Amino acid sequence: MTDIAEHYASHLAPIYLWMAGGYDAAMSRGEAEIEAICPGRANGQIAVDLGAGFGMHAVPLARRGCSVVAIDTSAILLGILRDHVDGLPVQTIDDDLRAFQKHLDTKVDLILCMGDTLTHLPDHRSVEKLFTDIANSLHADGRFIVTFRDYTTPLNGNERFIPVRSDADRILTCFLEYTDDHVTVHDILHERSATVWQQRISSYRKLRLSPEWIVKSLQVRGFTVRVEPGLAGMLRVIAIVSGTGVSAGVPA
Repeated sequence: MTDIAEHYASHLAPIYLWMAGGYDAAMSRGEAEIEAICPGRANGQIAVDLGAGFGMHAVPLARRGCSVVAIDTSAILLGILRDHVDGLPVQTIDDDLRAFQKHLDTKVDLILCMGDTLTHLPDHRSVEKLFTDIANSLHADGRFIVTFRDYTTPLNGNERFIPVRSDADRILTCFLEYTDDHVTVHDILHERSATVWQQRISSYRKLRLSPEWIVKSLQVRGFTVRVEPGLAGMLRVIAIVSGTGVSAGVPA
């Protein structure tokens, strides 16, 4: 089993755009999601995109007038983002998303953590620390928007085999194994080279985070929270700063 950064670097990042259906299709979905959660112009606002990838949400935010700090550990995906910035106010940073605060010199208006990125953190304590740092980094009435996949109810038997995408030259399937706090994702990739099919397998762990736990963890940090359906079967959590930051008794 590899860690998440190595898994993306060696296995998923080179095919990530293909997984997403190509750049144009992915950006169209990103534009639609940003329109749903951040409608209208956002001139002068500062946004942070944690796990920005190739810019599916960072680029639409910048087109609306945000200055965006886009953080990811994949040099490949950040390279794709830089190739498509086209003069937009997007700063790309190759770093662990948990270190985002060191790249800010002021509080911000919006922080995103989209896709299934949140479940990539190693444990619940890391998620709580991230939530605390986010609460302390947002202006009053600032927003934190996160999407994630709910793995709390395990799949059984053949349901654990998930077809991701396939075409004439490539097939990607994932297989899930559950433990108490994590699900191990085995990404099984078949690629055609001339007439020969080659198989590559890489595995990593995701956190099993319940919506109830996330809502409670955000509320105790001074957020007003709502949960709604997101893209591709994920849940979307929209948290708005409702107080002066971190609640009493919550470690910074």
